[in-house]
Amino acid sequence: MGYQKKDLDYNYHKNTMKKSYWVPIFIFLTLNTMAQNNSLPFAEIPPPPKEYAAGAVIARMIEGLGFRYYWATKGLLSEDLNYRPTIEAKSTLETLVHLYTLCETIQHVAQNKPTVRPAQSVPEDLESLRKETLNFLQEAANTFRKIEQASLKKNQVVFERQEKRSEFPLWNLLNGPLADALYHTGQVVSFRRTAGNPIAKGVNVFLGKKNF
Repeated sequence: MGYQKKDLDYNYHKNTMKKSYWVPIFIFLTLNTMAQNNSLPFAEIPPPPKEYAAGAVIARMIEGLGFRYYWATKGLLSEDLNYRPTIEAKSTLETLVHLYTLCETIQHVAQNKPTVRPAQSVPEDLESLRKETLNFLQEAANTFRKIEQASLKKNQVVFERQEKRSEFPLWNLLNGPLADALYHTGQVVSFRRTAGNPIAKGVNVFLGKKNF
């Protein structure tokens, strides 16, 4: 009996050690998966600046766009991408490509760089398209937040198409690409809802976070 008890104790501790060994691995894999899922910016809107400034206000508008775009595009399916309300209308995928070019322009204005048209390269898959669009917005928001008000007038909206160059003041960024991107992000939300795949519940655009 003593031998059997000892053997049982050994097996118990052995199995317990195996379970204990797998627990941290499971936790690590879970956290790693969560980190990968949350690696893209704007799952939440970051805390606001302590002081109001022109560059910070523009940055906040861009962050609001980023948050809306993040949740509008998260979990899109192939049937969502192909959806179009009418034959004449752009599909969801074509709308996302247009959003990519708009957000690229926003980033270029922040960095005071010209935007070449037509676009030189656009990602072909949804994952890359979404990632690069969100990164454009994050870089633009971070840049605008640091620009001194006296320097903002130097930032222009500049388009280059072949040998033609068009220049516009920063004001045109607000009523042009930035407002246009918000408009088209709303279209994506509407399209996917109509296609039967609405955005996740709990997305609070007023608070800039998702209520789980």
